[in-house]
Amino acid sequence: MARIGVDVGGTNTDLILETTERDSIGRRIFSHKVPTTLEDQSIAVMRGILELCAKAGIGAEEVDLIVHGTTVATNISIEHNGAEVGMLTTRGFRDILHIGRHKRPYNFSLQFDVPWQSTPLVRRRNRIAINERILPPHGQVETPLDEQEVREAAQLLKARGVQAVIIGFMYAFLDRSHELRAKAIVQKVMPEAFVCCSTDVVDVMREYERFSTTAMNAYVGPRTAHYLTHLASQLRENGIQADLRIMQSNGGVATVESCCERPVNILMSGPAGGVMGGHYFAGLDGERNIITVDIGGTSADISTLVDGQIKVMNPRDSYVSGHPVLVPMIDLITIGAGGGSVAFIDPAGGFQVGPRSAGSNPGPACYGRGGEEPTVTDANIVLGRLDPDQMLGGDLKIDPALSFQAIEAKIAKPLGLSVHRAALGILRVVNNNMALAIRSNSVARGIDPRDFVLMPFGGAGPVHGPALADEVNAKSVLIPPAPGITAAAGLLTTDLQYEALRSLLCTLNTIDDTQLNRLESALQELEANVRQQLRNDGVDDACMQLTRIAECRYDGQGFELRALIPGGRVDHQAIAQVMAHFHQVHEQDYGYCYADAPVEVVSLRVIGHSQSEKLAWQPLPAAVDSDTGQAFLYERDTWFDDGQCLPTPRYDRSKLHAGQYIEGPAMLMQHDSTSLVPPGWVARVSAHGNLIISRQ
Repeated sequence: MARIGVDVGGTNTDLILETTERDSIGRRIFSHKVPTTLEDQSIAVMRGILELCAKAGIGAEEVDLIVHGTTVATNISIEHNGAEVGMLTTRGFRDILHIGRHKRPYNFSLQFDVPWQSTPLVRRRNRIAINERILPPHGQVETPLDEQEVREAAQLLKARGVQAVIIGFMYAFLDRSHELRAKAIVQKVMPEAFVCCSTDVVDVMREYERFSTTAMNAYVGPRTAHYLTHLASQLRENGIQADLRIMQSNGGVATVESCCERPVNILMSGPAGGVMGGHYFAGLDGERNIITVDIGGTSADISTLVDGQIKVMNPRDSYVSGHPVLVPMIDLITIGAGGGSVAFIDPAGGFQVGPRSAGSNPGPACYGRGGEEPTVTDANIVLGRLDPDQMLGGDLKIDPALSFQAIEAKIAKPLGLSVHRAALGILRVVNNNMALAIRSNSVARGIDPRDFVLMPFGGAGPVHGPALADEVNAKSVLIPPAPGITAAAGLLTTDLQYEALRSLLCTLNTIDDTQLNRLESALQELEANVRQQLRNDGVDDACMQLTRIAECRYDGQGFELRALIPGGRVDHQAIAQVMAHFHQVHEQDYGYCYADAPVEVVSLRVIGHSQSEKLAWQPLPAAVDSDTGQAFLYERDTWFDDGQCLPTPRYDRSKLHAGQYIEGPAMLMQHDSTSLVPPGWVARVSAHGNLIISRQ
């Protein structure tokens, strides 16, 4: 039997297959890449799976698990081509989604864009007020739900051709009965529509963020659900009966059914796989402080892992396409910097690279598919940092003359530079863009990159690694064994994971027995919810692991931090442990804490997961001596950042053994990527095949 990880990027779809039993071919790992089909990602996914099975010499029916990282929901939110959404909300609060928080994205600009107003998820004409009112703090009903108004609103939205409807009432997190009843009425009137309640998506206070998250869920819902169900049916039609799991933004995987109901949970599905892969490969050699930089064809995804921990973003920072989204996401930054990023001169004469990308079609100029604009890949080709005859092991046909012509016409001549200096300029600009993003994810948060290893991967990552490490003063560069498929490999290292959340406000310092019972009861309900989701996925109770979290703040603060709730019954001793952990986390994140200040819990979260079988990456055989002659391929001229052009040997990375060293200048070639070792640097092969590059 076999497992497959499939990661869809903006340019290529990466796949990895691991045979999970010792059969005729033994336990082995195979990888593959195909161009992403942007019009329908499932085309490339299916083609890649079938080709990879053929490559591994197994039948498609032998695949029993497919884990998929997708950018479908992400692309919908970025390209603003989601569903037409309608909204039913409490009378008097129709414009919550327009008003937002009165935040100014740019304090000193008079022309700034406000995404929630310029590109609203729900147009005002489709936001309909309904008579109903639930009062805080205990959720008593003041005004019953007007069911006739709900019915008439649903008929109006149906007549307008609305595809998705959300129900968001002001205090539904205290009593969800009005939302659930309204949902039932809408579903009866509009059986084909995608309908969801705010309490189904994110059952917490803060109406603007709750409504925005629910609106995003509905906005991306119909197309995302169609894609996932279509892919599942395509697998069946091709004789693949494997379980299909989808990577979530929080680094866990979930079923297709769960992701169809709450597609907002997979908005960062693609980038999350890269962080999981980086975490896995660094952990093989004991590296715990790492900065992952996943550089593909379209974007660079950056995350900082402290002491081996994958950090979940604070909800106040969780924005997608300018809209707040209150779902757990791995803490990462995405910028438009990749191999396909286009270099151009802007109307003011400035030299820019990205965020626009040439994608997979037409792709960089050197692809010969009609692209005429120079890209980062073209610059690397011109500088000899990528060999045209070795791209994807020679499978990808490249014309270096087209790269030269594009850079010369679009950059070099207009700026009065030589083509090689213009190409170096392209790399310096894109590297600087990535370095700024790395600093914002590390230095700006009190993390010193000098204590961290920079981990570049993705097809374009390893060739930029040393330059980026220099820019941010990282202590060394660590390149995983298969850089081009690291994100796909990360999909096979994840656990099945579900979360349940509920608002519950009380001050922990003065909590009484009645409030303790309320808290205990709420936790039990959340645990039951999570356990049921895991059971639905075939997980035995004995294999379930639950983590209980109280999202706390000091009295008067605006946002919360996570504090762990110990197992067992919640008593005063457990509450003391929660407060102690909250103070510790506050100290860690902000550099200070107030040990005597009142601590308020705002919401409770239960995370349930079931451990899956992890990718078994085999260690390399130890080198008998330091001679690397068996790996030498040939030598070619290569341009480096200091402007030197040096004859640079190429080595076959697959022929290097653990413990061997390669001194720069050198390039290490493999099918899915190329690693650059500049002059004055040395590369060492670790026990598990990681390449550690550092200054001599």
